[in-house]
Amino acid sequence: MTNRLASSTSPYLQQHAQNPVHWHEWGDDAFAEARRRDVPLLVSIGYASCHWCHVMAHESFEDEATAAYMNEHFVNVKVDREERPDVDAVYMAATQATTGQGGWPMTVFTTPDGHPFFCGTYYPPQPVGGLASFRQVLEAVADAWATQRTDLEHNAGLLGGALGARPAIGPGQGPLSDAALEAATAAARDEITGDYDAQNGGFGAAPKFPPSMVLEWLLRRAARAHDIVAMDMAEHTLTAMARGGMADQIGGGFARYSVDARWTVPHFEKMLEDNALLLRVYLHWWRASGSALALDVVERTARWMTRALHTDQGAFASSLDADTDGVEGLTYVWTPAQLVEVLGEEDGAWAAEVYGVTEAGTFEHGTSVLQLRHDPGADAAERLASVRRRLLKARRARPQPDRDDKVVAAWNGLAITAMAEAGAVLGHRKWVGVALRAAVLLDTVHLRSEPTGPNGAPQTRLMRTSRDGAAGSAPGVLADYAHVAEAFLTLYSVTDDEHWFVRAGELLDTVLSHFADDEGGFFDTADDRTDPVLARLQRPHEIADGPAPSGQSAAAAALLTYSALSGSARHRQAAELALAAPLAIAPRAPRACGWALATAEAMLDGPVQVAVIGRDLDPSTAELAQAAWRSTAPGAVLAVGDPERMEVVGTRVPLLQGRTLVDGLAAAYVCRGFVCDLPTTQPAQLVRALGGAATAPGAR
Repeated sequence: MTNRLASSTSPYLQQHAQNPVHWHEWGDDAFAEARRRDVPLLVSIGYASCHWCHVMAHESFEDEATAAYMNEHFVNVKVDREERPDVDAVYMAATQATTGQGGWPMTVFTTPDGHPFFCGTYYPPQPVGGLASFRQVLEAVADAWATQRTDLEHNAGLLGGALGARPAIGPGQGPLSDAALEAATAAARDEITGDYDAQNGGFGAAPKFPPSMVLEWLLRRAARAHDIVAMDMAEHTLTAMARGGMADQIGGGFARYSVDARWTVPHFEKMLEDNALLLRVYLHWWRASGSALALDVVERTARWMTRALHTDQGAFASSLDADTDGVEGLTYVWTPAQLVEVLGEEDGAWAAEVYGVTEAGTFEHGTSVLQLRHDPGADAAERLASVRRRLLKARRARPQPDRDDKVVAAWNGLAITAMAEAGAVLGHRKWVGVALRAAVLLDTVHLRSEPTGPNGAPQTRLMRTSRDGAAGSAPGVLADYAHVAEAFLTLYSVTDDEHWFVRAGELLDTVLSHFADDEGGFFDTADDRTDPVLARLQRPHEIADGPAPSGQSAAAAALLTYSALSGSARHRQAAELALAAPLAIAPRAPRACGWALATAEAMLDGPVQVAVIGRDLDPSTAELAQAAWRSTAPGAVLAVGDPERMEVVGTRVPLLQGRTLVDGLAAAYVCRGFVCDLPTTQPAQLVRALGGAATAPGAR
């Protein structure tokens, strides 16, 4: 028998559709039922590829006795944090405030109106190491609700008040001057140097998540300020991650994080957001250095994303599970005997040495995670490629992890940006096509016109998720609008199709009108789409990065790019205001503000406006555009226009207006700080104008 979750569009919720727990989805029905029965809500939050979410489900939610107790004493609500990041953000803040830590699965008990009064994460079926069992927690909460309800409701009110309080961190102080931006980025660089793991790469101790946003900032800082220390930290970390076990050495892509400091053993779930960010930062490392390792990572990550995550509708699925048949890492790990079985004695022994596969193993039960700590050398490149192909073929015959095929707008925005940019930089038009197809899905399924503008004017609104080509019910949050707008702007620069420029502007207009905070910056939810239960607690307003950039920093980046292409002072000022809060804490906590710092580097660099005017079929036009794409200038934005088309239909991109060919030849115009250089027809001169050397087309 199934429960109410059987009709959900969320794969995570559908995983619990056979539970004996009488689950509700988040919504009015659940709260009405709690008020009718006068019982607390048990809100369980997780996501489809979460290992410990699966463990708790098997141990507790599938247990008939536990489920019966839950059904008798609570209204039980299951939430997919990827579908409802607003719900997750508010209850995560409550969990961290009351326990000092957070994570998933998250277990929150609330009053019938949604105010949390007891929070936790995973609970085992039996007491372990001082941690109460889930049944003990259930019984204690039910007893307290029956006998100490006044105290619980009082504490819930105090916690709700604390959640609603705004942090005094500087919003409203106005746009930051260049001097303030420079001071903040310099202080953050000094601070993060003290947190740098000089032996293993990365920052801090285990577990280590890929610091993609910090690495993007360090690469931009190295390019703009010629900061050798920043470049060294970035290169060491990127190398260590690429050679360790967190990188899938034969299939491409990266796992969620490393459980150890040396990047040896991953937590095996593979997420779209992580891989999109890593694809882009490795591309930028290759662009700055010509590193063969960086290029290999870019190509294998892009191929993995298109192979493993591409949906039938053309977008990107959210994740692959950490578990296969209930066993973490089963698909990915090897023993020496298994290598010999697939490759034969000679190649099997060689592969074991190259990939660090030992009899003792580096993972559980004598198995090893493949690593490539040392390059076997150019003379062994073909042998390594052959080994990879044969191992991958054998691995595909194994049981495979489940895929969460939900399409998340923000993460697809990140993937479109990375894939389109990689295609442009490396000349892989197929990747641009993949990005374009995903963008079309967002444009046609996730976006809709609604009369929510001034005086009922139409506005473009965004839904957060879709599945099988049908949009979900959750409205887009700030990160969705920002990352999709940035993706559309990237697609415009790559394809010269002004439709994407216009659509990005529409999304950002909605951000300015529905997400703006009067004190500066932005809320994470729209003023007319904030969940009424959450509105009584806390309208989410996150400024720190998580696994992906915060909505605040992402909005600043998209607004800055749009302002450079459009010349809009309004969008530029909004970007500056959005950076004020994260940059106020960046000197103390740079690891939490990597995207704000990266955006600040772009802002300090200009941004640099590049307009290329040339006929579509003229190779010189493509050469100038690619020279711009291969520049390391952190603030460069590109617009390309065909003069013949612009003469007939005009252009909606202000940066292109008034630009012409030079003596009949394709030309590039470079402007920085409202001052423009003379146009050039030579790619090499364009590179010099952008402030550095671009990676040579043949560099490997």
